[in-house]
Amino acid sequence: MKVLIIPDSFKGSLTATEVAKEMKKAVTAVFPKAECTLLPFSDGGEGAIKVLEDHAEGKVIDCHTTDSLKRPITAPYFLFKNTESAWIELSQTSGLVQLKENERNPLKTSTWGTGIMIKHAIAQGCKTIYLGIGGSVTHDMGFGIMSALGVTFYDEKNNLLVPNGENLEKIDRIDLDAIVYGINDIKWIVACDVENPLIGPFGAAHTYAQQKGASPTIINQLEKGSIQFAKVIQKQFGKNILDLAGGGAAGGVSAGLSGVFNAILKQGFELLAVQTKVYDKIKEMDLVLTGEGHFDQQSTYGKLPMQVVQLTHPLKIKTLLFAGKTSLSHLPSFPHLVIHQTTPVAMNLNEAMKNAAKNINSKLIEVLQLLKKSNP
Repeated sequence: MKVLIIPDSFKGSLTATEVAKEMKKAVTAVFPKAECTLLPFSDGGEGAIKVLEDHAEGKVIDCHTTDSLKRPITAPYFLFKNTESAWIELSQTSGLVQLKENERNPLKTSTWGTGIMIKHAIAQGCKTIYLGIGGSVTHDMGFGIMSALGVTFYDEKNNLLVPNGENLEKIDRIDLDAIVYGINDIKWIVACDVENPLIGPFGAAHTYAQQKGASPTIINQLEKGSIQFAKVIQKQFGKNILDLAGGGAAGGVSAGLSGVFNAILKQGFELLAVQTKVYDKIKEMDLVLTGEGHFDQQSTYGKLPMQVVQLTHPLKIKTLLFAGKTSLSHLPSFPHLVIHQTTPVAMNLNEAMKNAAKNINSKLIEVLQLLKKSNP
């Protein structure tokens, strides 16, 4: 039996790699002769570089850059072999994980460090930049990225603005005269798996800013700043970024880069799937295991496990989805999918987080033993 193990991370508990290893332990315990292919995956945000390092042709480059508060750090990106392209993971420089909870404030944080990394990749000869934008701690609409690449922003009194969320509402003019050589020839592809617009109740500020340290007052300020930046882009570049599906991702980075640099938004899973030949691997399998920490109705709109299910469905390959917590047991449109919760019903969240690996292993063994009995 050939088994593909392709989970996302269980956020706050286990990385995708750790989840995959636990799943393999369970499979080999029940089916000792099974051939397991481990492909811990990502939807294009956090974890994408590890996926590419393990399954794509190229190498990881370490870059001297800064975190979202402009403190010096060294962070990786992936340089594809022979393709003049790079995968930049925004969370490596502008992510929640770099800051302590009391340091988070989207008025002060910036994507500047991500821009420095992109500049480094361009200096390596890259003509295509893939930008994975999950896990950000910023809300600056790419203000920092663009500033690091030589774009200058001015207020109505012609004062040069420091790139951060606080200064979004002061932007009156964008100047491209000093941009880094070659920027105009760059193809920008943003890996984006959400459809939130830039503004409104489901927009960047109201949906995501609280987890980045924003109070209700700050959320309203960021909303006003986003609207102002959008007005300037409309005026100078003739683009309406307010209605862009996915424009609200990562504090509006996708909207800002679309407006100024003509970035294209694509689903992160699909981009990674092409680079790692997931489609070819799935065709060879008898069983596919996937999962994530929390799977609910919202997860059915493009989260990694659903992307996997949509690939296995037309091939009628049995697929088991395991989640730490789930309100679903099956989806009528996908008869080959079975969903299982790994956390015992009586276990509280803290215990579940601590025992995630054990819970995954126990539930998988239970489910696989039943599968074995029904398919001797």
